[in-house]
Amino acid sequence: MFAVRNEESALDIVQDSMMKLAEKYGDRPAEELPMLFQRIMQNTIRDYYRRSKVRSLWTTLLSSFSSGDENEHDPLETLEVESGSYTPNTPDGQLEQSQVLVIIEKEIKLLPARQREAFLMRYWEDMDVAETAAAMGCSEGSVKTHCSRATHTLAAALKAKGITL
Repeated sequence: MFAVRNEESALDIVQDSMMKLAEKYGDRPAEELPMLFQRIMQNTIRDYYRRSKVRSLWTTLLSSFSSGDENEHDPLETLEVESGSYTPNTPDGQLEQSQVLVIIEKEIKLLPARQREAFLMRYWEDMDVAETAAAMGCSEGSVKTHCSRATHTLAAALKAKGITL
C-alpha cells in the first residue's frame, strides 16, 4: 500500500473514496462496505500516484527549459498559456503527448543505472532526497547529483530530437 505524504491530498483521497462508495455501493449490505471501501481507496491512491508521476516528470523536464528566473511558476501552466495550441483533449494532441511520453520513457531507459534509479525514485516514486539516499545507499548529495545529471541528459536528448516543452 502506498503512503500519501501530503495531508491535503490524503484527505481529498479519503473524501473522493467515500463519495464513490456512497454513490456506487450505497445499496449494498453494511458488511460488504469495508472491503469495497478498501478497494476503492487503493484504486484512488493509485490514480493519485499516476497523475503525480506524470506531473512530476513534466515539471522536471520543463524546468530544464526554463529561463532561469527566480520567480516560482508552474511550467505546465506556462506551457498551456504560451503555446495556445497545446490541446491534449484533441485526438492529435493526445497522439502527440503519447508519442512524447514514449520517447521520454526510452530516454529514461538509456540513462546510466544510478541516474535512472535516483531519477525514478525521486520523480516517479515521489520519494524525498533522504529516502532516496537511504534506499540507494549513498549520500543525499549523490542523489541530487544523479537527479540533476539525469534531468539535464533527458532535456538535451529531447532537445536533440526537436522536442521543445
